[in-house]
Amino acid sequence: MRFITSELISNAVKNLIISSSINLPEDTRKSLKLALEKEISESGKTVLSQILLNADIAELENKPLCQDTGLAVFFVEIGADVTVKGKNLTDAINEGTRAGYSEGFLRKSTCDPFTRKNIGDNTPAIIHYDVTDGDKLKIMYSAKGGGSENMSKIKMLRPSDGKDGIINFVVETMREAGPNPCPPNIVGIGIGGNFERSAILAKKSLFRELGSRNDDDELNEMERIIFEKVNNIGTGPMGFGGIYTAIGVHIIKEPCHIASLPVAVNLGCHSYKHGEAVI
Repeated sequence: MRFITSELISNAVKNLIISSSINLPEDTRKSLKLALEKEISESGKTVLSQILLNADIAELENKPLCQDTGLAVFFVEIGADVTVKGKNLTDAINEGTRAGYSEGFLRKSTCDPFTRKNIGDNTPAIIHYDVTDGDKLKIMYSAKGGGSENMSKIKMLRPSDGKDGIINFVVETMREAGPNPCPPNIVGIGIGGNFERSAILAKKSLFRELGSRNDDDELNEMERIIFEKVNNIGTGPMGFGGIYTAIGVHIIKEPCHIASLPVAVNLGCHSYKHGEAVI
C-alpha cells in the first residue's frame, strides 16, 4: 500500500491547470504547423500563423492561450494500492482547482445555470474516476471552453445506421458547428456504451496524442474517412475558409446494448488546453 497526501495531489492539480493554460501541447503545435504547410487558403494560412504566434506569445509572456480558461475536467486513474491521506481525493482535486484558477489569474467560468451568478472559484471540477492496478495516481486534465463544448452532440442512432450513419452524423455535426468551436478542431468521437458513456468516451479520446494511429484498424480507417470528409466542408481555420477544419479525429469504441448505437462528438478547439501528471 502506498500513501499519497492530499496536499501533494492539490499541488499537482494546481500546477497542471496553470501550465496547461499557458503552454500549447507539442503535438498540437506540430499538427498546426503541418496544417499551415498544407493549407491552400490564404486566409486560412493567415489564421493558422496567428494561432501559432499567439501560442509563442503566451509561452513567452507566461499568459493564458485564451481568455476562456474553461471548466476543469479530470480523468483520474487511481491504483488499487493507493491510499489518499488527509482530505479525500475529490476534495483534494477541487482544492487544487481553486488554487490553480486563483494563483494563475485564470478566468473563473462556473455559474448557477438559472441565475448565472458566478460561483467564484471554478469549482466543482468535473471528475471521472477509474480504478487501475498498481500504486500510481494519474491525473489527466482538460479545460473545456464554452465554444467547443457547446457544439458537441450526442445521438442514439439505430443499429441499422451502422458505420455510415456514424460518419454522416459526425460530418453533419461539424458542418453545423461552423466557426463556433474555434477550428481547426480535434474531433473526439465516442461509440457505444450508453447515452452518458458515449459522451465520456468522446471526451476521453481527446487526450490521445495528435498524429498517433488508432490501435484498432477499423477505427483507424474510420478516422481517416471522417478527417477527409470534415476537411472537405470548407469551414477552415476559425471559419475563414480552407481545408483544415480539423487537425485530428480520435475514436474510442465500447460494447453497447443490442438495440442501441450511441454516438457522441466532443470537440477540442485549436488551442485545446490539457495535460497530465502521474504521482
